[in-house]
Amino acid sequence: MQFLTTTLEGPRVIVPEPIPDERGFFARSYCELEFAAAGLPVRYPQHSVSYNRRRGTVRGMHYQLPPHAEAKVVRCLAGAILDVLVDVRLGSPTFGMWERFKLTSENRHQLFIPEGFAHGFQTLADDSEVGYMISAFHTPDAARGFRYDDPRVGIRWALPV
Repeated sequence: MQFLTTTLEGPRVIVPEPIPDERGFFARSYCELEFAAAGLPVRYPQHSVSYNRRRGTVRGMHYQLPPHAEAKVVRCLAGAILDVLVDVRLGSPTFGMWERFKLTSENRHQLFIPEGFAHGFQTLADDSEVGYMISAFHTPDAARGFRYDDPRVGIRWALPV
């Protein structure tokens, strides 16, 4: 796996390295040793999935407050999404900045989202499915978020919502 940096401080794009043969290919999507070597968390006690019927659907922007903050690894299992991260860490050099990433079932890229980032996505295809590995259990009292169209953030979505 390759762990590519982004313009935001902390997130990484995880690119699989397929080993092809006549049947198709084999690739790791998670390896504790490789994640640890890249400085990423290795414990993900909660795995979740989001199914989205219609192209243009937006989910987010969500995060959890400490001490229940979550790191996530997100992957598009079917279809395609535009994944968006916003740095909500006070004092961070990239506070308030956002970046977007195209994750598809074809490119098989994953996105590591550190604690302190709001996360959301827009589906680029009907019947899109997103898988999450999450480093902490969901705690409803710690859940926070803001609107996908908050003018203070100014996220540019790919499609009409």
